[in-house]
Amino acid sequence: MDNITTFEDFTKVDLRIGTIIEVNDFPKANRPAYQLTIDFGDLGIKKSSAQITTQYQKEDLLHRQIVAVVNFPKKQIANFMSECLVVGAVKEKDVFLLHPESKVKNGSTVS
Repeated sequence: MDNITTFEDFTKVDLRIGTIIEVNDFPKANRPAYQLTIDFGDLGIKKSSAQITTQYQKEDLLHRQIVAVVNFPKKQIANFMSECLVVGAVKEKDVFLLHPESKVKNGSTVS
């Protein structure tokens, strides 16, 4: 394997559980995407752009808990500032969101 990550590297990635509280179309994105507003409890509210329009309708995402990396630097995407990275599994070109099996407190860590 060429791409080895140490345990120390992994511990720097802050994965948290959040609940999607708002979903909007993102027409200015280069590829079809939604703008998500996510509640991370004590960490606050963060926004993210997610290219998940082929598998999810907006109403399916509202109130869904997801996993996201919350300690990446902000990233400008068109006219939108993404503050976290929603995590999903990729099958061919589709992204399937990772989520807890049962409801947990927003802001809970993932390890």
